[in-house]
Amino acid sequence: MESAGGMEPAEAAMAPASKNAKEVSRSRGRRRWRKGKAKASKLIYNMDLHTMTQSLVTLAEDNIAFFSSQGPGETAQRLSGVFAGVREQALGLEPALGRLLGVAHLFDLDPETPANGYRSLVHTARCCVAHLLHKSRYVASNRRSIFFRTNHNLAELEAYLAALTQLRALVYYAQRLLVTNQPGVLFFEGDEGLTADFLREYVTLHKGCFYGRCLGFQFTPAIRPFLQTISIGLVSFGEHYKRNETGLSESQPGVAASSLFTSGRFAIDPELRGAEFERIIQNLDVHFWKAFWNITEMEVLSSLANMTSATVRVSRLLSLPPEAFEMPLTADPTLTVTISPPLAHTGPGPVLVRLISYDLREGQDSEELSSLVKSNGQRSLELWPRPQQAPRSQSLIVHFHGGGFVAQTSKSHEPYLKSWAQELGAPIISIDYSLAPEAPFPRALEECFFAYCWAIKHCALLGSTGERICLAGDSAGGNLCFTVALRAAAYGVRVPDGIMAAYPATMLQPAASPSRLLSLMDPLLPLSVLSKCVSAYAGAKTEDHSNSDQKALGMIGLVRRDTALLLRDFRLGASSWLNSFLELSGRKSQKMSEPIAEPMRRSVSEAALAQPQGPLGTDSLKNLTLRDLSQRGNSETLSDTPEMSLSAETLSSSTPSDVNFLLPPEDAEEEAEAKNKLSPMDRGLGVNAAFPEGFHPRRSSQGATQMPLYSSPVVKNPFMSPLLAPDSMLKSLPPVHIVACALDPMLDDSVMFARRLRNLGQPVTLRVVEDLPHGFLTLAALCRETRQAAELCVERIRLVLTPPAAPAPAPAPPLV
Repeated sequence: MESAGGMEPAEAAMAPASKNAKEVSRSRGRRRWRKGKAKASKLIYNMDLHTMTQSLVTLAEDNIAFFSSQGPGETAQRLSGVFAGVREQALGLEPALGRLLGVAHLFDLDPETPANGYRSLVHTARCCVAHLLHKSRYVASNRRSIFFRTNHNLAELEAYLAALTQLRALVYYAQRLLVTNQPGVLFFEGDEGLTADFLREYVTLHKGCFYGRCLGFQFTPAIRPFLQTISIGLVSFGEHYKRNETGLSESQPGVAASSLFTSGRFAIDPELRGAEFERIIQNLDVHFWKAFWNITEMEVLSSLANMTSATVRVSRLLSLPPEAFEMPLTADPTLTVTISPPLAHTGPGPVLVRLISYDLREGQDSEELSSLVKSNGQRSLELWPRPQQAPRSQSLIVHFHGGGFVAQTSKSHEPYLKSWAQELGAPIISIDYSLAPEAPFPRALEECFFAYCWAIKHCALLGSTGERICLAGDSAGGNLCFTVALRAAAYGVRVPDGIMAAYPATMLQPAASPSRLLSLMDPLLPLSVLSKCVSAYAGAKTEDHSNSDQKALGMIGLVRRDTALLLRDFRLGASSWLNSFLELSGRKSQKMSEPIAEPMRRSVSEAALAQPQGPLGTDSLKNLTLRDLSQRGNSETLSDTPEMSLSAETLSSSTPSDVNFLLPPEDAEEEAEAKNKLSPMDRGLGVNAAFPEGFHPRRSSQGATQMPLYSSPVVKNPFMSPLLAPDSMLKSLPPVHIVACALDPMLDDSVMFARRLRNLGQPVTLRVVEDLPHGFLTLAALCRETRQAAELCVERIRLVLTPPAAPAPAPAPPLV
């Protein structure tokens, strides 16, 4: 008798066992593949650049010979062609990388900190070569197997070939900077016209290849799924934004279904996602990025983030009244200076701050502090029976959040701030400063300085005695840490005991540097987005997209605060200070061309056939560290009396002659010798020089880029770009601790700022974390690497909050 399925009972009984055996066999096969990949990764990890290149060329030639013998088929020809391209690009890239490595050590802060943009470029290119080497070995070992996925492997090989080609272009750009810059300088200090020409040429490079299959290949593997999720969300949000620009109403039928379809398309089609990602970063304005970055402010997302963070007893949003108060001068406490409320652009107004404390300390539940609690803001003060109040802490942390000066609040950064409050045992006050473009420079600086002085004067209400005060911030917040401290010194009031700045921005102008070349592939900090944020903070005029922005924000239910901000007309809100400054500078507003949208490609296969160098692929090969690569191979002063007026402080700017970027003479001579070792072709490369004969990188097909390339005089203001501050100002800073990212486009900001402080004899430390992107503090709970980097920031803050040890008493003289 047969079973219902048409099999004998014995066969039916054996079927599940056979199925399980197949699953076990597949599982063992996957484990063997992972072990083999790990073994290959370890082998590649220990290779030097020359050995890697020669191994890749040998494998490419072997694969070329094999696929060339497979007949005239299209797939075989494409595989043969892609390996020929890999061989060509690898052989052309190796000598250029070697020359950069030969001089990279001259730009390090010290031998113990081998980090700068040149090293980062070499590291990133080496990661791409390592991925191609691993993929080439896999193809050579499995190309005869019936299970070999030809189209999949072809797509990945074409993807990495496109990435390697663009990286080779970046390396040539870095060589141009090397031979054009002054000795020891990472930022290009030449004529602004040359800088603009360089950037205009640079931004025409194709970028979509870095946002598709091999998105984030240079970062630690644990980060890549997060980046893929962010990229899918970004392009889906951009699709809604584009639909609203064409007048699509939120209430029209099919919008919900369309949104699901849009997300699905971008999830399964990496080439489509990369092309759309490139269109967005090149053509959408700063309002789009403000809206997208503020998604983390949504109540649902912030609640989920807070569920995984530490539980604190105090989290209160306070509104500081715009009332002037007196602060004692450090030099003579019997004298005082008036701290005025913020005035720039919008006139006097309250400043919002968030008080976070792990324990309920004395003063934090006082009536005076409760009267400052914002009525419609979040208020978290646990009311269940608790032990007696903890005494006031000796320390206080004043925090400034990041977000490119245009987005986010303390609420976005609250999860890691709660962990800080628990680990450091000190109350934290985080400043919700006003954001650009509605409130450009110097509004944020004024609010942060006002809140800092208020916190010192009222530290007892915050649960602190104020004996040790640390300024802490990330990205734009790191910039504000430096400028607030400089302003405190200019006013003569108490300067903080130290600063912890994570991946800070210290040069807010479109200056080319080797690390900023990484913005071509960085999914979080593309150059055009950086430029738009800086332009907004500097007060440049922007196009009015308030109607489309309002619709886009309404479709996803973003916070009402941002929607209201987008409805405001920035030009009507510009202050007389900005207008007068623009008249003085004589700068004309630069008209930007309309974005040209590229038609969407329909499938992965069509995209691979249409593009001459194909889509991108990815592997989860562990990146190599920069430390391994390192084993290879007087200024004019301001007036002694600080000016207290707004105009004097904001309009004064330092020219290149005010700043000493140069290395000591012996280092300059060493770099000059290294430059002489470059080939005649390399020495002849100027900013406008062409690439070597026969090399043609891919150019963007997304139309004109909406990126302001002018250099406004305001960005040279030392209170906006602290790297350009004269020596006399930098000498007033307290001990500085910088935690930077090796793969961050703003790495050179940190390296050059630390070098300037070191050359002035100022106490400074620089720690560089590897394989992590810009903004790792907001990803602290994501993986082991981000947690370790966040712990490093906590250690730096703890150094500031720990009182210096008293000198040991001199030994008593010996008895005679």
